[in-house]
Amino acid sequence: MKLLKKFNIVANNKNLFKEAFTHSSYSAKHGLDYDYERLEFLGDSVLNMLTSEFIQNMHPSFSEGKLTKLRANYVCQNALIVYSHENDLDKCIRLNLEDNALTDNEVISITADVFESFLGAIYLDQGIDKAKEFLERTVFPYIKAKTIFFYDYKSTIKEYGDAKGINVCYELLEEHGAPHDKTFVMRILIDGVDYGKGVGKSKKEAEQLAACKAIDKLNIGK
Repeated sequence: MKLLKKFNIVANNKNLFKEAFTHSSYSAKHGLDYDYERLEFLGDSVLNMLTSEFIQNMHPSFSEGKLTKLRANYVCQNALIVYSHENDLDKCIRLNLEDNALTDNEVISITADVFESFLGAIYLDQGIDKAKEFLERTVFPYIKAKTIFFYDYKSTIKEYGDAKGINVCYELLEEHGAPHDKTFVMRILIDGVDYGKGVGKSKKEAEQLAACKAIDKLNIGK
């Protein structure tokens, strides 16, 4: 695998890296008994731990809350998609697209998943030092450059509500679509007043977009 050579990895178990790029749709079609999900689960934890260590060392005076918000920007789906595409991980994914079982949104999401599953495979096969070396090439440069992948509008609105002593909540207005491709419509209520609606592929995404509209209406931070 060219990808292993790119990151100076001599695999002890090549099957781990094959597993890291195998989506369940491919497994089902070819009768395989594995996919990348377990490695993704592990890689997510490794990513959070090593990113936390890096930003904590980079910002020794930051509070726990500030470190958490900063980390969220570099481990969110948007960031993972960029890391995956910038390093050609997306080109190694084994998918079944013939049966039209996957939407475009799902395919994009899978490119984020495999960044974590590949990291999980590196950790299992090579150890923590190699995992950190991988992140030093793929993630930490973005942290040093202060790249913005994600802004937590919900936290901004919550801080506004706490400061003003008013209630901020979200309400689900609509939920439609197939189970694997749902769309959610959420609205934000500030002190009982509707300040905007958001539409997203998850409730959290829709809430963030609703919060963004409320921030614009309230001119927060302007």
